[in-house]
Amino acid sequence: MEMKTNLKKLPNSKSGGKGSFIKDIIRNPLSYLLILPAVIYTLIFGYMTLPYMVIAFQKFNFRTGIFNSAWVGFKNFEFFFKSASAATVTWNTVRLNTLFIFFVTVFSVSLAILLNEIKNKWFVKITQSTFLFPHFISWVIASYIIYTLFSYNYGIVNRILGFFSIEPISWYMTPKPWTPILVGMRVWQATGMSVVIYLAAIVGIDGSLYEAAKIDGANRWHQIKHITLPLVMPTVAILTLLSIGKIMYGDFGMFWAIIGDNGILYPTVDVIDTYVFRALRLSGDPSQAMAVGLFQATIGFILVYTTNKIVKKSFSEGALF
Repeated sequence: MEMKTNLKKLPNSKSGGKGSFIKDIIRNPLSYLLILPAVIYTLIFGYMTLPYMVIAFQKFNFRTGIFNSAWVGFKNFEFFFKSASAATVTWNTVRLNTLFIFFVTVFSVSLAILLNEIKNKWFVKITQSTFLFPHFISWVIASYIIYTLFSYNYGIVNRILGFFSIEPISWYMTPKPWTPILVGMRVWQATGMSVVIYLAAIVGIDGSLYEAAKIDGANRWHQIKHITLPLVMPTVAILTLLSIGKIMYGDFGMFWAIIGDNGILYPTVDVIDTYVFRALRLSGDPSQAMAVGLFQATIGFILVYTTNKIVKKSFSEGALF
């Protein structure tokens, strides 16, 4: 009877609604105050700008605005899909982003596990800060670092090749090597932040699981294989799904700072964003840019929705919704 009485006193977890939301705000005002800037930013730039997508189907005129601009249907989409470069830039965007997602995930998870295994806290803090530092470096500065490495006359790489009596390579005139160069730069720039996220997920794992594994005779490798990796996979799946949503978007800042207007490298590194920027710079027509942006967003939504359904069926813990 006592157990039944105690159970009746427990709050109903299913209760909710407007009243409970207001009460939660009253109980946690500082928490809601902290997320207020992010909410305002999302409302302004994520939702209040949605009506402007209509200019993708218009011949937009800045003077008349979106309500009085001429309607042209799907004509703005033709500029991209009928272009000779459409297939190349689309393939480059998907290919490079897939490589970015794969290698950043592999390096991030591996480094997070390694850092978790190190017991020297000072070493872990210094190493983690070192990995995180490139995340805050501008791509403009990173482009000068790359130029220092791969410049034909004064680059460090060519100097090393010359030391071994190997002919210097004109890196900025050779398209093929730039795929691994860009992948390496993305890993260098993005791994640190991902390591922080994965390390937080690993630290949150219940320590009693490792203690039970030790009693059963599991060594560190077995603990990583059967405890750490399976429990960190939901985080990996969620971050990967979020990245897939942006797979049709190239990092414009990265590609423009490093490659710029170097047409010789376009066959392997020209992406949708840089192509549209060059077209917009010449034509000055925002409707065409909006049309391509709508195409990218639609494909990204379809990919996230489809991938999420697949993940939900086989690995429900890693699904977004």
